Amino acid sequence: MNNKKLELRMYGLVPYNISPIQQGIQFGHAVVEYGQIVKGKKPQEIIYNDWADNWKTFIILNGGTSNHSVNRYSDSEDFFGSMENNLKLLEDNNIQIATFYEPDLNDMLSGIVFIVEERVFNKKDYPDFSDWLMDSKYADLIRAELGANVYTIAEYIKNSTNKQDQKAYKEWVDFVGGEKNVFLRDFLKNFRLA
Repeated sequence: MNNKKLELRMYGLVPYNISPIQQGIQFGHAVVEYGQIVKGKKPQEIIYNDWADNWKTFIILNGGTSNHSVNRYSDSEDFFGSMENNLKLLEDNNIQIATFYEPDLNDMLSGIVFIVEERVFNKKDYPDFSDWLMDSKYADLIRAELGANVYTIAEYIKNSTNKQDQKAYKEWVDFVGGEKNVFLRDFLKNFRLA
């Protein structure tokens, strides 16, 4: 990678069923929590400070439903909304997140935020695997299957045990910044702006 400083954006999920102004406020609460959580933790604090000093871009996404409360008739918390499910998915993939639970909304999970670098969202400079393959030294892997859909072939290559296929996929994963960025690229495809 060259010495170019990568652009950072603060992405976040908010419930669909609160007003747009409240969505912005809940997102903001979670951003403040993020700054508090990473204080004194390197490299997370460095990344946060880079974002806060140089970029400041918010991407607020519709996170769906939130159901933080416990079922009054049960000791288990079996029913989760999509906000809680997405929080678990982010945590399971070791994404540095911060959350906010709004006291005035019955302690509902009202914001989840995380910093994303440009190799996740800049598809022009960091194309998806199928597009990258077409313009790479591995283009012959695609061309070998004339008539087949390039996206289908790319999915096959991702899961292949063939050494050349694995090498091509690993090179792309490294190009976009590693497994966490690959996860975030796939994860963020599921959301629309709030």
